Amino acid sequence: MNVVILAAGLGKRMHSDLPKVLHPLAGKPLLAHVVATARSLKPGLICIVYGHGGERVRAALAQDDLIWAKQEPQLGTGHALAQALPHLNPKVPTLVLYGDVPLIRAETLRSLCQAAGKGAALLTVELDDPHGYGRIIRSRGAVRRIVEEKDATKAERALREINTGIMVLPTARMKTWLAGLRNKNAQKEYYLTDVIAAAVADKVPVSSTRPGAAWETLGVNSKAQLAELERTFQRNVAAALMQDGVTLADPARIDVRGSLACGRDVAIDVNCVFEGETVLGDGVSVGANCVLSNVKVAAGARIEPFCHLQEADIGARCRIGPYARLRPGTTLAEEVHIGNFVEVKASQIAARSKANHLAYVGDTTVGRDVNIGAGTITCNYDGANKHRTIIEDDVHIGSDTQLVAPVRVGKGATLGAGTTLTKDAPRGALTISRVKQITITGWKRPVKKK
Repeated sequence: MNVVILAAGLGKRMHSDLPKVLHPLAGKPLLAHVVATARSLKPGLICIVYGHGGERVRAALAQDDLIWAKQEPQLGTGHALAQALPHLNPKVPTLVLYGDVPLIRAETLRSLCQAAGKGAALLTVELDDPHGYGRIIRSRGAVRRIVEEKDATKAERALREINTGIMVLPTARMKTWLAGLRNKNAQKEYYLTDVIAAAVADKVPVSSTRPGAAWETLGVNSKAQLAELERTFQRNVAAALMQDGVTLADPARIDVRGSLACGRDVAIDVNCVFEGETVLGDGVSVGANCVLSNVKVAAGARIEPFCHLQEADIGARCRIGPYARLRPGTTLAEEVHIGNFVEVKASQIAARSKANHLAYVGDTTVGRDVNIGAGTITCNYDGANKHRTIIEDDVHIGSDTQLVAPVRVGKGATLGAGTTLTKDAPRGALTISRVKQITITGWKRPVKKK
C-alpha cells in the first residue's frame, strides 16, 4: 500500500518557531514516531506532505526511503493529500496518517486496512466531549458522510462519534474524488473528509473501525496537549516495564526517551531519565534523579542518586555515585567504585579500582586495584591537544594530586598527597613533589584599614 503522512500544518497554538511536527515526544520528533509506525507496516512507499518549516522538516528526517511532496499554500487536508498523488501507486490502497498524531499503533492500522478491503475505511472513536472534531454521520448504521463541527447542525454536533482523520482509500478512485472537492464551507478549505460522501455516492463500501484506546488518535495542537501525550506515552512504557518485572518506585515518575532494556530484578527509583539505547542487566538498581544516555550497565551494579551517565559501559557490581558523572568513552570493569563528585571521561578503569571522592579522570587508562585519592586530577589538556595518562595496577594515588599528561605511573607505585607529577613515576616506589613546609614566626595578618 501507499502511506501518506500529512505534516504541513503551521501549529499556531504551539507559539513556537519550531515546526509543529518536529516538537519532541519521548526524545524524538512527533513526525518520527509516525514514520516509525508507518515503516512497521512495510508499505510500498511513504510520502510526507510538508509545508510550514519546509527544509527544516526534511532535514530532520533525511532518510532515503521517504518521498516528499510540498504543499504551498496550505488549502486544507484534501488539497494536502492531492500533492502526494503524483507519487502514489494507483493499483494499491492509500493509508492517510498525520504527522502530529504520534501514538497510533501499528495493530490498529492493520485492522483498519483489513476492514477497508477494496473499499474505504475510517478510524473513528467515541468521545464524551467531541468538541472541535468532525462528526460521523450514519444512516441505518452505515457511514454516509463526515461533517466538520463548524459546518454541523446542532443535532449533528450532539453526536459523539468523531472522525480521527486516519483513513484508507482506494487510490485510483481517490484521485477522482480529490479533483471534485470544493471549498464551500466555513473554513474555505478543501476538506479530505468530503471524499467519504463522494465514495458513498459512487457506491464504494465505507467501513469503520475503532482503536484499542482513544489516546492513539489524539493529536498535538498546543504545548498542553503535547505534555498530555508525553505522559500517556510514559505511562504505557512504565506499564510495559512493570509487566516484564521491573520495579518502579513510582510509575508516574520515569521518562524513557529512546529504548530501555532491563534484565531480571531491576529497580528504578523516582525521576530517572533514560535516553538513547540503554541496557540494565540483572539486579541493577538506579537511584533517584539519574540520567542515563546510551549506557550499558552489567549485572549487580548500583547507580546511586543524582548521577549523569552518558555513552558509558559499566561492569558488573560497580558502584557509581551519588553525584557522579560518566562521560562518553568511559568503560568500567567489574567492581569499580566511582564516588561522589567524580567525573570520568574517555577512560578505561580495570577491576576493583576506586575513585571515591572529588576527582577528574580524563583520557586515562587505569589498571586493577588502583586507589585514586580525593581531589586528584588528570591534567589531560595543554590548551590545544589532549594527552593520555597511564596508571598501572595496584597504584595508590594520594589526595590532591595532579598528573600532567602524558605521564605513566608504574605498577605498585605510590604518589604522595599533594604531588604534581610531570614525569613518569617508577613502579613500586614512592614519588612525591611537595613544597617544603616552613613557619614564619612573628608574622601578623594584615588589618583592614578603617
